[in-house]
Amino acid sequence: MTRWTEFETAKQFIYAYLKENSADPLLFHPKVLIICGSGLGGIAKILRDDTVKIPYEQIPGFKVSTVPGHDGSLLFGRIGENRVPVVCMLGRLHYYEGYDLADVTFPVRVSCTLGVTYMIATNACGGVNESYKSGDLMVISDHINLAGMAGNHPLRGSNIDDMGPRFPAMSDAYDYQLRLKFFNVARQIGMKRSIHEGVYTYSCGPSFETRAECRMIRLLGGDVAGMSTTPEILVARHCGIICFGLSLVTNTIISEPPPSAREACLKGLPVEHAVNQSQGRTSHEEVLREGNEASKDVNVLMEAFVNQL
Repeated sequence: MTRWTEFETAKQFIYAYLKENSADPLLFHPKVLIICGSGLGGIAKILRDDTVKIPYEQIPGFKVSTVPGHDGSLLFGRIGENRVPVVCMLGRLHYYEGYDLADVTFPVRVSCTLGVTYMIATNACGGVNESYKSGDLMVISDHINLAGMAGNHPLRGSNIDDMGPRFPAMSDAYDYQLRLKFFNVARQIGMKRSIHEGVYTYSCGPSFETRAECRMIRLLGGDVAGMSTTPEILVARHCGIICFGLSLVTNTIISEPPPSAREACLKGLPVEHAVNQSQGRTSHEEVLREGNEASKDVNVLMEAFVNQL
């Protein structure tokens, strides 16, 4: 079975499921794909009218989401007064779960066959830029694909010519007009939460960044660091889907060098000398907590933003 046949098989299953569970014909042709990052599954609450939820494990070709805070299902519905038809990924798939990047991006390929025009990818991330604080939002203007530079790229292998070119350009990966529209929407609704614009840095995970890696990312020009989004953006752009990315800063990454044992030795400090290296450490629980706290503002922004697409 070719990859294209796998996408078509998944699409036909989704169509059959929608036909059985909804009378809304526009749900068959969602305009927007929204990928809900860690702690941001609450975006589903802004869908109006009847919705249809399809667990990943029921869809041919889809893998199962294994990360806490990721529901693992597609949710079809409408958003805003204009009732824009959307499909939400309630939880994404990650390379670090043991899936290859073709599996991680499979839902994006299927969304392309459904006729999606726009993709909104949200994520939780660590703040590398020293001016960013936990709870801030960042509109992604560009990314640094550390994993891709090391050979882990979702477009590696035979090109799917029916979907896009062998060598797609990525200089326009994050659409300028969508970014401008989002900032205008935030101003119109009087959003108080800080919203930056900057560079997302992708690594495979699942470990959080070391102090030295944080300093390297900052030196390279990255503003935040995360373990998702970039593979999905690359495949979406390969398919011709117009992309927008939004990051929620859930923690600030420690970048100061660790305390020196050598200097402690030279000072004659005993081996029992205690240094608290755990202060400021990141945890997934912290990521989910910040996501839940920000979800109300993110939902208001998303509803107003998607309503204009």
